[in-house]
This record gives sequence, C-alpha cells and structure tokens, in this order.
Amino acid sequence: MTRAPNCLPPRPIVLSPAHALPRGACDCHAHVIGPHTRFPLVEERSYTPPESRLDAYLAMLDATGMDRGVLVQPSIYGTDNALLLEALASHPDRLRGVAVVDSGISSEQVRTLHAAGVRGFRINLLFKGGPGLEALERTATATAPFGWHAQLLIDLRDLPGLVARLLALPVPVVIDHLGHFPSELGIDGPGFRALTSLAEHHEAWVKVSGFYRLASDPGWASVAPIARRLFEIVPERLVWGSDWPHVGLLHDMPATGELLNAMLAWCPDDARLQAVLVDNPARLYGFPTPAADGGGPSR
Repeated sequence: MTRAPNCLPPRPIVLSPAHALPRGACDCHAHVIGPHTRFPLVEERSYTPPESRLDAYLAMLDATGMDRGVLVQPSIYGTDNALLLEALASHPDRLRGVAVVDSGISSEQVRTLHAAGVRGFRINLLFKGGPGLEALERTATATAPFGWHAQLLIDLRDLPGLVARLLALPVPVVIDHLGHFPSELGIDGPGFRALTSLAEHHEAWVKVSGFYRLASDPGWASVAPIARRLFEIVPERLVWGSDWPHVGLLHDMPATGELLNAMLAWCPDDARLQAVLVDNPARLYGFPTPAADGGGPSR
C-alpha cells in the first residue's frame, strides 16, 4: 500500500474576527485528531494528519468568538467514532457531532450515538475511509426517526445525477464545503443550479466551509460570487464551518481567522449573519437558542 502523505498542522495563531459575533455563534464543521496512540488511523486513508486535539480546537473557538462547535468524523478514522464520542461527552452543551457509520447500523446503535450528541451521518466521496453512496438510503432510513441528516462531501459537478436519490431520502441533506468544486466554474453551471434548487425548494443545507479548497487565489476572491449568491437566495439554509484543522493540505495552510473574516465580508447584513451562525445551527444540530437557554456556554 502506498503510504498516505503527511499533511500540515493548522497555524498556531488564530486571528480574531473582524467584528463581534452574535451570541450562540456556531462553527459547524471541524475535526479533532489524536492522540494517535489511543485513536489509530485506518490503513486505507488519503492523508496522514498531525494531532489536533480537542483542547486546541476549543481554544480556536474561543479565539474566534464561537460559543459552539460541530465535530465531523474525519475519513482517517473510518467508522470508529470513539474519539468523536469522547469529545462530545466532555462538552455536551457546547458540541454536537456528525458520525460515519456502517450501513447496517441498528436503531439501538443510532439511539446511543444520538444520546451522545450526534445529529447526522457523513458520506465522503472524495477521501478514502468509510462507506460510499451504497450506504445512503439504508443509513438514512435507520437514522430518520431520530431527526438526523445526511452530510455529503461530493464534487458539485456530480450533484445533478444524484438529485432524484436525495429527494427520495427520508432525511434532510447537508452539502459540505459549498459543493467542493472548482470556483472558476462560478454560479452558472448545472451543479450550482441543482444545489440552489435543492436548498430553495427542499430540505437541503449548504456549509459555507472549506472554500480554500475551491480556490487558491488571494482572499479567495473567486469564491465570493458563489458565497454571496447563496447568502442572497438561501440564507435560511446556510451554516458556517471553519474546517479546522484543514486536513489533507500539503502546502498553503490557510489562517482560520482569515477564513472567518472572508465569510463575514461576504455576508450582507446582521440578520443573515444571525441566521447562518446561530439560528440555522440551532435548528440543524439541536442546540437550544441562546434566548431559551439563559446564556451561552461559558468559556
């Protein structure tokens, strides 16, 4: 087996946001990794990451003014969600999770994960590790009674061919990283039209996350029209994600604070920022609204 390449660690310094974030703000896409001695990586993987532990992630949340976070099971752990569950158990009020599960998961297993704070399952078609689309319908059926969603990491150019399958699912769909497609394709292609149609007319969500993976131009200017179009037409279906610690990168590690500030620049007003950072994550991941819980999580 060819050895999976080592990827870079996140930058140690996190810039503060350009302006104060609303109370209850949530980072809806991040990963924690390690220690490797306790949580071994799967053999079949696309990259080999350094450790990026929970305490470092929480410090990043604090530095960027985020009260809450959603941890997504990375492909390097396959369907072994032990680290994810340990992290969720340590901060049940502040964290939620998205797991990677076997297609034959039982209702009792889903119930256990749900009680731990898991609110969705992920299918990753771009990196090795975990089941593929063959598990989609069966897993959606098993998790629907618990109100979960299906999170898909796909190339948006493949989305038109999947629309019929996604519409038939008994669960909502969340698309990672703005659809993870080359940003120079812009907003006029069939993939982007399929994405906006799903978000406008069906229960589909889009993560404004990982957009440095779509473009390498300074300030990710080529992504701006894509993000602004989504903010314009479907703000009620968007959530923000840092994608910390930016796994799989061999060069050009982005600064997490700069990613957040780019999103803040693209979002046109405070009402939509409130939706993307607070209200939408509360609905999608089952967080109490700040008004209902009497105060955000302590830092």
